[in-house]
Amino acid sequence: MVLHVRGTVLPDGEIRDIWLVGDRVTFEPVADAETISDGGWIVPGLVDAHCHLGIAYGARPIESLDQARELAHIDRDAGVLALRDAGSPYPYPELDDEPGVPRLVRAGRHVAAPRRYLRDIGLEVAAEEVAATVTAQARAGTGWVKLVGDWIDREAGDLAPSWDPATMAAAVEAAHAAGARAAVHTFSEEGVEIMVRAGVDSVEHGTGLSLELIDEMARRGTALVPTMINIRTFGKIADQAREKFAGYADHMIALRDRFPEVVVAAWEAGVPIYVGTDAGGGIRHGLAAEEMLYLHEAGIPAADVLAAASWRARDWLGFPGLVEGGLADLVVYDADPRADLRVVRAPRRIVLRGAVIR
Repeated sequence: MVLHVRGTVLPDGEIRDIWLVGDRVTFEPVADAETISDGGWIVPGLVDAHCHLGIAYGARPIESLDQARELAHIDRDAGVLALRDAGSPYPYPELDDEPGVPRLVRAGRHVAAPRRYLRDIGLEVAAEEVAATVTAQARAGTGWVKLVGDWIDREAGDLAPSWDPATMAAAVEAAHAAGARAAVHTFSEEGVEIMVRAGVDSVEHGTGLSLELIDEMARRGTALVPTMINIRTFGKIADQAREKFAGYADHMIALRDRFPEVVVAAWEAGVPIYVGTDAGGGIRHGLAAEEMLYLHEAGIPAADVLAAASWRARDWLGFPGLVEGGLADLVVYDADPRADLRVVRAPRRIVLRGAVIR
């Protein structure tokens, strides 16, 4: 069945007719197509560029393919039609092309230092094993590797890089040699400095970014996925740690409080920014709209936030938007989200892989 939609198509802002022939978009009229939406604002399907389908709420590995599918459906029903899984302990390649599941790009498991990450989530390896582990995880994923660049060092009582700079640079080199892009979890100033200069492809969180390093990211084209919804949990993390690690607790609060200014500085410098929630673990799925609103609240214009959650993010991950021959993923809203971004909380119509979801 051929589907037809008509409305104001973003990003161009023109009123257009779109025909969905199977899983592809065309602007050439198709006779006898079924009109499923007439009016409203049509946006290429949203993207959560940092989530974890293999991690259940509470930072536990999931135990079945059905759990991964259920989490993916939560995101889908919020209009998120493509996901980048930034590391999962449970593999689910069976879902890569499953109808009804958002488009997927997956890293393998997190690569972390011993006793320096969430229990049972990552592969914890010493420096001499990092490059080989990264190579193996590049094969386990579909184009991405996830590195844990820093975490609390209990002996130091604060955040610290996971390994020495040479090892971290070798990890990025190993990912690239295996044909994968490297994403790095980093909160600290030192960790993010090492990884950006090592050539990492995306910084996840990035609370320790300096203005100088932001300029370096812009020069290199290094992406930032701020996960502001996650950074807002730093107060709880600090409260839990304060009795044993007061310096770490104070550091986390300081990073949280300055972060909106960091994100806006990155946007002003031209750093590519994409929307990601860090769903899985401490953040529930289905909250991409809230992450978008946090980015807008920080000072990024609604139109740029929408691009970071839709057409620009899709291009970054290799999922064409609403162009001739593009993928048949779209969301329709009753009002212009560029004028009032809050409308992204309430999609009127969702189409994924050429099939009506809602």
